[in-house]
Amino acid sequence: MKDWTVFFVFALAGLTSSQAAGKPNILLIMADDMGYEALSANGSESYKSPNLDKLAAQGIRFTNCFANPICTPSRVKIMTGLYNVRNYVKFGLLDRGQTTFAHQLKAAGYTTCIAGKWQLGMQADSPQHFGFEQSCLWQHTRSGRSTENGKNIDRRFVNPLLEINGKEKDYVNGEYGPQVCTDFVCDFIDENREKPFLVYYPMILTHCPFDPTPDSTDWDPKRLGSTTYKGDRNDPQRHFRDMVAYADKVVGQIVAQLEKSGVRENTLLIFTGDNGTDKPIVTSWNGTKVVGRKGSMTDAGTRVPLIASWPAGIKQPGRVVDDLVEFSDLMPTLCEVTGANLPSNYPGDGSSIVPVLQDNASVRKKDWIYIWYSRSGHPDLGQVMVRNKQYSLLAKADGSDASLTRYKGPFNGEKLKDSILLEPEQAVKQQFETTLARLAKTRLLSVSNEIRIKMRKASKNKK
Repeated sequence: MKDWTVFFVFALAGLTSSQAAGKPNILLIMADDMGYEALSANGSESYKSPNLDKLAAQGIRFTNCFANPICTPSRVKIMTGLYNVRNYVKFGLLDRGQTTFAHQLKAAGYTTCIAGKWQLGMQADSPQHFGFEQSCLWQHTRSGRSTENGKNIDRRFVNPLLEINGKEKDYVNGEYGPQVCTDFVCDFIDENREKPFLVYYPMILTHCPFDPTPDSTDWDPKRLGSTTYKGDRNDPQRHFRDMVAYADKVVGQIVAQLEKSGVRENTLLIFTGDNGTDKPIVTSWNGTKVVGRKGSMTDAGTRVPLIASWPAGIKQPGRVVDDLVEFSDLMPTLCEVTGANLPSNYPGDGSSIVPVLQDNASVRKKDWIYIWYSRSGHPDLGQVMVRNKQYSLLAKADGSDASLTRYKGPFNGEKLKDSILLEPEQAVKQQFETTLARLAKTRLLSVSNEIRIKMRKASKNKK
């Protein structure tokens, strides 16, 4: 009887291990305002990112990943897998009728968590409404700022104002917001190591204010934060360097936690950034200077890092690939990896990168990426872009004033006049214009009729 009991225990353990192998954990980390050029693995000569470089060396580094030019549009796109033209309403808000990858993975048996920056709706239940069971966030139910002696103070970094599962918590003992969020993620990983989990970590770093980190020489744990938007320490270049280093450091802490909890092997870790680097940061990159252009529909505003690391799931690790990737691709990727269903009536805006992970990219169909961008949500104030590896077409949201840019590499584009376009380039422009016109017809088709009417009325009134 004893022998049968031992056999049963080992068989059960084997079953659990087998189940774990079939259900990879997901860890999606998105830095704030960290462009492609900020990682040393991508060619940065101004900053060092050894932990991210190691992930790239042991996984896959992508050289053609594109986000929207600012945060909320990118967050809406990555979470829903839809082009902004379909469902973007306004800055700082995710329409509560939207379906996210957290919804899909939760329905597939995943326990879910989000930490970092929210800025998508101030209702106390917002993260849970969008599928996240646990949350540790800045700018959730409040602005994340305080007024002291008549001054408005940014409270995302030193002594932060956060919300833990919707409940406000003020830190005043020298805590550092990014570290609090990272510790929350690490605790969640360890507490849920026996079951498949999703962690979405939209970082607070490296967004301005450009402020000291706990590793900076001028760190002051008694400060309450910056009194200006870009930072009142007046040394943005040095502090951005320190902030990149700290972002890399906490990624290393999370990887160490995965290893300690025994789940590193079957965890797909994806690292990216929500848009280009902000002004006034200038980065030495591959022998040239890259000026931060967050908010612009340029390479410096939309080209972002992308690293995928998954010891148990990536074939031929150590590759550097130039496959086109945009944020709508994350929804189908996460669903395919986990066995979750895509949302009903998903229009196919994204293309899974799983074939790339499996070293079979030739079966993946992705010839261009598309960005619809209007910070306010009003199309008359917006721009649209279609691009492939060599060309981009930028136009107003209605398709007018379209211009083609030819790229010789990252951050090396030349705007072309129509009069000098070669015949193949004329064909590319025409194809891109056809794509813009087709997708323009989908504006707000993925939101409720009530919101659609409200938005269209607001747009007419603005005119």
